[in-house]
Amino acid sequence: MGEVEISARAYGKMCLHAARYPHASVNGLLLAPSPRSGECLCLTDCVPLFHSHLALSVMLEVALNQVDVWGAQAGLIVAGYYHANAALDDQSAGPLALKIAGRIAEFFPDAVLVMLDNQKLVPQPHVPPVIVLENHGLLPHSLHLFLETHMMWRDWEESRQMVGALLEGRAHQHLVDFDCHLDDIRQDWTNQQLNTQITQWVGPTNGNT
Repeated sequence: MGEVEISARAYGKMCLHAARYPHASVNGLLLAPSPRSGECLCLTDCVPLFHSHLALSVMLEVALNQVDVWGAQAGLIVAGYYHANAALDDQSAGPLALKIAGRIAEFFPDAVLVMLDNQKLVPQPHVPPVIVLENHGLLPHSLHLFLETHMMWRDWEESRQMVGALLEGRAHQHLVDFDCHLDDIRQDWTNQQLNTQITQWVGPTNGNT
């Protein structure tokens, strides 16, 4: 696989998800247009999943199915998984993160696993608080091997300022993950209102491509 690029929309929603639940592990799905061979994998959007039911496989399957259908309507595939551990100093990809990322890699072999670095998740980080790992196939016992890879930013400075402004405006308090949706199905897990805020900040091109 070639390089991995993260859009302002995908980056922003990951960070806001972690900011809304700072004392819990959070996770979500990353979406991208299906890349051609050798092309950059461009993560254009993300869907926040859980903050309290991370290990419930039944709920994960429900979410995967719904996100897959919704993404296909926009020409997107589930291309990766992001995870933030509860502990401030823990950036390791644990068994649960590897299991879910491996599940996605069964359908998209170039799937990536993005670990959020909690210690760098501040309103104005100097460097991107993410660690991107790509799938390198199967180890014995059908475990997927994820190794760190190179990451691209279309405009890191703009993304950084955008997240800082959204946090200052407390936009993270309005982010809806799948847990929230399951508690109240009227809540929109696609976060269209937040998408609009991001687009207003960075523009339609940088916001989702």
